[in-house]
Amino acid sequence: MAKYNRNSGKDWSSNEIKQLRREARENTPTRVIGLHLGRTENAVRNKASEEGVSLKPTNQSPYSRKT
Repeated sequence: MAKYNRNSGKDWSSNEIKQLRREARENTPTRVIGLHLGRTENAVRNKASEEGVSLKPTNQSPYSRKT
């Protein structure tokens, strides 16, 4: 298991929140965002929820339609 001690337990800076928003818009996977920020995947999900940032991919069809 990876160790996330760089930012564990520290408050989120405004720059980290901006990076979270930017990477979420770019459809970056949650785990990768966590690695970039030095946070766990759960921490990223929780902060995104607090900030109202959607982590759902925007470039995927909501239904698996085969034509």
